[in-house]
Amino acid sequence: MNSTFRPTLSRRALLAAGLGLAGAGVARAEGNLASKPTKLERLVLTQDLKMSVKEYQLVTGKYYRWEIESKGGEEFQLRAPDLFRNSWIDQIVTSGIEVKPFGGVYGLEFDDPGVTEVWFVPIRPGNFDFYVAGQQERGMIGKFVVR
Repeated sequence: MNSTFRPTLSRRALLAAGLGLAGAGVARAEGNLASKPTKLERLVLTQDLKMSVKEYQLVTGKYYRWEIESKGGEEFQLRAPDLFRNSWIDQIVTSGIEVKPFGGVYGLEFDDPGVTEVWFVPIRPGNFDFYVAGQQERGMIGKFVVR
């Protein structure tokens, strides 16, 4: 009599079961993630050094369109380095010109009044600040909460 332990399930059945369980927690996207973006509330940077929005609630893997408008009066360099580093940036559109960033984005500078759009998909959750460089103490700071 052989004393070797023999499992009741075949190796092939165990492998199939293991692969099935491994795939159970994997997120799958169907279709084009970069179509029909959710339009975020427009961020307006005003001459009296105010920002119209202080917080955005986002979801990872969802496509967003963020409009930023400068009312002028000062040069505004809007920065969101952690959000941009943790997102896939599809395009930045200014005056009908589309910029397709490859290596990343650090900030957007407004020398004159105007509107810029950032089209992106956040890929990591977290809390990410956005701010106007040099104006944080005056309240020109906000946050993206990405879940």
